[in-house]
Amino acid sequence: MIQVISIFALGINHKTAPVALREQVAFAPEQVSQALRELTTATSISDAVILSTCNRTELYFNGSASQAEQVIVWLAQFHAVDGSELQQHLYLHQDNAAAEHLMQVASGLDSLVLGEPQILGQVKQAYNQARNAGTVNPQFERLFQKTFAVAKQVRTDTEIGANAVSVAFAAVSLAKQIFGNLSKVRVLLIGAGETIELVAKHLQEQGAGALVVANRTYERAVLLAEQFDAAAITLAQVPAKLAEADIVISSTASTLPIVGKGMVEQALKRRKHKPMFLVDLAVPRDIEQQVAELEDAYLYTVDDLQTIVEQNLSNRQQAADQARLMIRAGVAEFAQWLTLQGSVDWVRDYRQRCEDIRAELLAKAVNQLSAGQDAEKVLAEMSTKLSNRLMHSPTKAIRQLGQDDELNKQTMINTLLDL
Repeated sequence: MIQVISIFALGINHKTAPVALREQVAFAPEQVSQALRELTTATSISDAVILSTCNRTELYFNGSASQAEQVIVWLAQFHAVDGSELQQHLYLHQDNAAAEHLMQVASGLDSLVLGEPQILGQVKQAYNQARNAGTVNPQFERLFQKTFAVAKQVRTDTEIGANAVSVAFAAVSLAKQIFGNLSKVRVLLIGAGETIELVAKHLQEQGAGALVVANRTYERAVLLAEQFDAAAITLAQVPAKLAEADIVISSTASTLPIVGKGMVEQALKRRKHKPMFLVDLAVPRDIEQQVAELEDAYLYTVDDLQTIVEQNLSNRQQAADQARLMIRAGVAEFAQWLTLQGSVDWVRDYRQRCEDIRAELLAKAVNQLSAGQDAEKVLAEMSTKLSNRLMHSPTKAIRQLGQDDELNKQTMINTLLDL
């Protein structure tokens, strides 16, 4: 009898576990290969992939329910964490649900930021590490290749990643809409916290050239500027440098405005009224509201950008609905492939049994003919026995399907007649 092996997806993520626990069960890149070997040895599973990012640690593997329990124990022991605490935050998906979860993860539907593109590369890296470790066999090869195909289709045929869903990205996207090519645009970033760092990253990705980072603490400005090949200045130098900036994006923790109307007015005069695009991501505001009154200054606040983000999130949700339909289709195709693999084994076994019966009856008939028995009677007997023995098992299987499953019975009959 062919043993059916289940596919499992086991893990924790930003939805189910606090960051402190996620940090404890994370796998460093250099740990993964050895961890895969230890996992397969300890649990006797043959296929395993470990996906570990800042927001999730997931193990994809095949096996039985008891082996799934062994994997949980192994995970807790490997990271020296309390097993009972870990159990409270784990999720475990099986078979189609496991395949669907993997495809949702790879497509960005399960990410902290809906539709973020980095996760697909991380899933591919996890798959390649497992292949190199020898823990990807034909079943998982097919599963992950189908996953990559579905994720690519989601990216190509939906708008899941087309719109900005963070104020930092929205600010840069708006700047790109206004200026087009950012390579010749000069940008002044005020602040050196996480938001400005994210803005700088997006600007760099969009090809922005000349960046200047201004911060109250000069050393912090230098640290951030070095990451993006930018210049660093202090806040005291902002009035002198403001005229050089085509784009100003500010996000500090200041309780008072840093850029006032008069400062911008003077900068515009020195720029001969060449337009300036300003984005204030701070709360309280870094840029005086009255700056928007200036004819050549275009000021956007965090509230303006939040409206854009909310609309874009709504668009991504619609795209996610489309993506889920694609994922369900992908899961169905993979499940069909799995079923066919079982059918291939069943057909192979059936053909071998038929061949054994044929050889047995032929040998008997040859002996009868050698003993001088009537050839016509020998052939008639052999053909009757051959038909009866070949029909016995399929006939019994058809009867077991029951009277109410005429479609499946006819399908089996047609299949057997085509063998």
